[in-house]
Amino acid sequence: MNFWEDGHFSAVVAGLGLIGGSFAYALRRRAGIPVTGINRSISTQIKALHAGAIDKAGSEEDLAGADLVVLGLYPEETLAFVRRNVTRFRKGAVVLDTCGVKTEICRALTPLAEEYEFVFLGGHPMAGKEVSGFDAAEETLFDGASMILTPQTEEQQRAARRLEPLFLQLGFGRVTVTDPAHHDRVIAFTSQIPHVLANAYVKSPASREFSGFSAGSFRDVSRVARLHAGMWTQLFLLNRAALVEQIDILQGNLQTLRDAIDRGDAAELERLLREGSEIKEQLDRERG
Repeated sequence: MNFWEDGHFSAVVAGLGLIGGSFAYALRRRAGIPVTGINRSISTQIKALHAGAIDKAGSEEDLAGADLVVLGLYPEETLAFVRRNVTRFRKGAVVLDTCGVKTEICRALTPLAEEYEFVFLGGHPMAGKEVSGFDAAEETLFDGASMILTPQTEEQQRAARRLEPLFLQLGFGRVTVTDPAHHDRVIAFTSQIPHVLANAYVKSPASREFSGFSAGSFRDVSRVARLHAGMWTQLFLLNRAALVEQIDILQGNLQTLRDAIDRGDAAELERLLREGSEIKEQLDRERG
């Protein structure tokens, strides 16, 4: 029997957007866990209740009875929510955040959790869409995705081990455990710099003329230019050092290519293009 199947385990999901709403669906439907939903908009709570994502439209008062609290909130709202509710969390409860940055979040909230005797666990589900809000949430959003956890203390590590089978039951393909700083360095490259690149790319006047002139490259490069500007502003600024480093590397690589093209240096340009192609081929082989 898994620990959440004893009939006494309950969860609260705060923030019923894409990620929080999808967690609510999966917790309730796949793990059979009673879910109380908290959201700033009452209409969203009612919609989630009618859709079967939650069992109860609740309030912050309901945090006291939750064994697991999933925070589907933007970074600044995550910090504010935890700070506001430190005395409401049940002792021993696990409070899981889902923000796309970890160092600043974990640095701020781990000491609070220790002081008030609940467990804060940094998390980042590697799944999403270009659209946001509860209407985009779905039970299958996490299928095959990686759930990243960033435990630092022994108590957090125990919580991560305890929750791993639950994440797999929710559909995640794997649980990746790392430290917050490493998470943020890698995410700057795998997630944040592509959004920066797409944003800059679509601002070319030529983007208005792509129709009929693209076999898919425009779509592939521009896809993540569609984003929630407020949330990504928070993510970028909370991870500014790592992201600026990746932007500098990208700019350097672009400058090298630009200079070879400008000089008409066919040999150097072919070398650079072959180098990038070989790196991509190697990465694909390593992924199997």
